[in-house]
Amino acid sequence: MTRHAEARAILSHTGELPDEAIDLAEAALALAALDTPDADLSGYRRHIRAILDDVADRVDDRFRETESLESRIDLLRHVIGERHGYSGDHDTYDDLQNANLMRVIDRRRGLPVALGILYMHAARSQGWPIVGLNFPGHFLIRVDLGPARAIIDPFNDGQIRSAADLRELLKATAGGEAELSPEHYRPVSNRDVLLRLQNNIKLRHLSAHDVAKALEVLEAMRLLAPQEPALWRETGLLEAHAGKLTDAIAALETFMALSGDQHQRHQTASLIQTLKKRLN
Repeated sequence: MTRHAEARAILSHTGELPDEAIDLAEAALALAALDTPDADLSGYRRHIRAILDDVADRVDDRFRETESLESRIDLLRHVIGERHGYSGDHDTYDDLQNANLMRVIDRRRGLPVALGILYMHAARSQGWPIVGLNFPGHFLIRVDLGPARAIIDPFNDGQIRSAADLRELLKATAGGEAELSPEHYRPVSNRDVLLRLQNNIKLRHLSAHDVAKALEVLEAMRLLAPQEPALWRETGLLEAHAGKLTDAIAALETFMALSGDQHQRHQTASLIQTLKKRLN
């Protein structure tokens, strides 16, 4: 099996798993391997294993005697940020490498969601509750210990963010009129974290008017989330834009089979009929 085929197989398997069984780091490496097929997954797996081992080595009896939410966060920050040198790429934020976990590991720089995957994977290796949040424009993580909770910013060295920090961050990314709401604190699924990672890449390709590459990214996203209607609809629209009418119709018909949104179903049915007329 080629490395590209191995990566697709991992993603297809991931797409069939219940969300709680998804291995975020393994799936993110597989996504990276689709774009870097000559890279060897084993070396990157060993590096991630080393991060987990470094965390485990520090969770000793002394650590447990005074364990707190803050000590867990400090340990993650120490291992990922200080021991292994990871930080957010403030200088070349839009570089596509920042959303490819292999390149993030090579460079020790990345986007918030790519770094967040490392934090989440490391915490979960110790059984510590941790989730990504539905915060727009900047991926954040919530760490829990009993009733205590903290929101940390993986892009900025795992710093704990206050409500005032979040309000300022939201206005910087969503505009001065934006205000915090409960929706911004909502946990997201593992699958959504991976889709958010890929969405960064897709949007950059679309900004560069590279529809073919955007469609490649969407294909990987559909492997991860084959039942997600929006991915099939977007695929159909881009395929139509690229003039691939048969593929566009097939994708849009799959959307129709999956979606319960009557308004979008009506619009899509009309579009399918238009595309079929163009084929004739």
